[in-house]
Amino acid sequence: MKIEVLGSGCQKCRKLEAMVKFTVGKLGLDAEVTHIHDMDKILGYGVMMTPALVVDGEVRLSGKLPSENELEKLLQ
Repeated sequence: MKIEVLGSGCQKCRKLEAMVKFTVGKLGLDAEVTHIHDMDKILGYGVMMTPALVVDGEVRLSGKLPSENELEKLLQ
């Protein structure tokens, strides 16, 4: 599984990255987590609001932080 956190590095973007890493460990997922800061790449996904979450090339969340339960569902 390839998980990308999209964002400039703002507080919410860093928080989403930490939440994703925690949840991946909690669920025991075999996943590569990366943080994409490049605005051209972010816009390439059609994302206009960050933070955003991309799982295996599909945008699953944009413009907000999910709850823990919501994040678990997005990653399963």
